[in-house]
Formats: sequence, C-alpha cells, structure tokens
Amino acid sequence: MLLKSQKDFFSGLLFMTVGGAFAYGASTYQVGTAARMGPGYFPLLLGVLLALMGAVIAVRSFIAGTPDGDHIGAIAWRPLLLVLGANVAFGALMIGVPSLGIPQFGLVVAIFAQVAIASLAAEKFVLTEVLVLAAILAVGSYAAFVMLLGLQFPVWPSFIAG
Repeated sequence: MLLKSQKDFFSGLLFMTVGGAFAYGASTYQVGTAARMGPGYFPLLLGVLLALMGAVIAVRSFIAGTPDGDHIGAIAWRPLLLVLGANVAFGALMIGVPSLGIPQFGLVVAIFAQVAIASLAAEKFVLTEVLVLAAILAVGSYAAFVMLLGLQFPVWPSFIAG
C-alpha cells in the first residue's frame, strides 16, 4: 500500500505514541468509574482518545494526500531548540536554580523571557508585538492563577519581593 502523505502518517504515529504513553502512565493510578472518577481516569481517557485520533490520522495517510506524497522536509532545528529552550528558561526563571546561581525571578519575568525567546523562532521578530503578547499573558496568568485560583507561587523576583 502506497503512503500518500508522509506528514499525516508520522503525525499519527507521534499522536499514538504520546497518547499510548499517557494512557500507560495513567493506568498506574486509580482509575475508578465514570460515576466515581479516580486520579487516573481523565489522563487515561485523554491518552486513549489521543492514540485513537493518531490511528485515524495514520490510516487516512494511506487514503488521502497530495500527488507528490506530502514529503517531510528537513528538521527546523533553530525553531525547535528555541521553543524548547523558552520552556526550560521559563522553569528555571520561575523558581530559580540555586545550584547554577540563578535566583528566583517569578512568574512575570519568566513569562516575558519565555515569550521573547520563543518569538526568536519566528521568521520576523517585532519587539512591540512580543512585549504586548508577554504583557497580556503575564496579566492573564496572574489573574487566573493567583487571583482566581489562589495559587501561591512567586510572582516577582525574590530580590524585589523579599
């Protein structure tokens, strides 16, 4: 059987792998029933649904596609590393890494850094757009997590907030 879309096939495999891993990991928790859900119920259900969705996408890759087979191009290393690095930077700045001498910078600084680093992955970097997006995300995150949910974590750098 001829593969008509490499992108869909490998995307489906990725979804099936991630969904299967989540379902497997969730099965170690108490699942419960639909009426009385345990802590593993939702992750298990989500993992199974993601794996099923991946299977559908992978099967469709044999049926529908482009005439040239929708080949996968080269890996875009720069954007990949910048987006992953932005998430690592967020975690490191949010709570700090004392063993590396990085102090705790808090939510606001971590969000600004994350957005700025991830934005470098785009073809065009516009500083005003980055700052506006970071400000909206910082205010929204503060409102959602600190004010509405009452979660307690550092919002400002430790050397400012004390």
